[in-house]
Amino acid sequence: MLIGVATFALGQKTVKEADVIRPLEEGDMSTGKILSLTLLPMIIFGVLGYLIPGNLLGTDTNDAFIFGCIPVVGFFIYLYAKANEQDKRPIGALLAVYACLVIFWAVFHQNGDALTVWAEDFTERTMPEAFGNAVDKVGMAQTVTYLGDSTEAKSAAYFSNLSPEKIPQQGSSLKLVSTELYQSINPFWVVLLTPILVGFWGFLRRKKKEPSTPTKIAIGLVITALSALVMAGAVAASNDLSIKASSVWLIASYGVITLGELCLSPMGLSLVSKLSPPRITALMMGGFFLSTSIGNKLSGMLSGMWEGFADKKNFFFMNFGLAMAAAVMMILLLRWLNNVMKEKGIY
Repeated sequence: MLIGVATFALGQKTVKEADVIRPLEEGDMSTGKILSLTLLPMIIFGVLGYLIPGNLLGTDTNDAFIFGCIPVVGFFIYLYAKANEQDKRPIGALLAVYACLVIFWAVFHQNGDALTVWAEDFTERTMPEAFGNAVDKVGMAQTVTYLGDSTEAKSAAYFSNLSPEKIPQQGSSLKLVSTELYQSINPFWVVLLTPILVGFWGFLRRKKKEPSTPTKIAIGLVITALSALVMAGAVAASNDLSIKASSVWLIASYGVITLGELCLSPMGLSLVSKLSPPRITALMMGGFFLSTSIGNKLSGMLSGMWEGFADKKNFFFMNFGLAMAAAVMMILLLRWLNNVMKEKGIY
């Protein structure tokens, strides 16, 4: 990050001030007015959401967060309504994309909750003894001891659905891959798949067949939906959770959803920089991260429904349906989004 900041600072010396600072136009708001229309109402609505009797969305904090987002979302709708003819279509296009991205983040960020529960309780994590002892020295292994019919939580939790032939003798221990390490699978796939995907887009560009940025986002949403089907397959492979599933299922699911992320997340940021009216690029980038924030909260709320599904396949089918609904909405918007980009002289 420090290297990146230094590079940015050095690059600023070669950029003329007129290239980055746009003159104000009639109707433009000051920073103070923008904050008064977003920050203060956000706090007021958040407090009201927290104090409302009962729980509309499961918990007081859920209510507070979603209520707090209402005036901020309203502000971006206000920006669209008040924009001039030149800016209205690009702003509207970005708001439509943000709506689709909310669903993506809601599904994607379940890796920190529902998929971690899956790794902990339903994934075969046993390591070979020699390798497990070596890994344990650097704190990357978990040790569980089989205590037979004992109800000790640490023993019962892992052995309850382990295949009988893999259960050790009473009093013996197993070295397991720490559940936390499964959080590193997504970054691993990012590093591995990024150059491959960039090369693939470059190949299509040379063939003059590279899809537009909105099309890449739609592709990313479809791929994200497919990752949920991989986990539905994992449930089936576990014989409806009666035995543990192989780690390969989780690794494969992370691989598929990471490919969707790489088609979508950087493309979303690129779309903001391309379509935003120059004077409000920072505001519209804030809108992108607002969609990320709302998606993250919805991800936690969806993961909270995990225990309510007797058949866990239905949980992943729900995620598949949500991601596919967002993909269909994005596909229906493609012609309009591509036309807006062509009007801006980009594609």
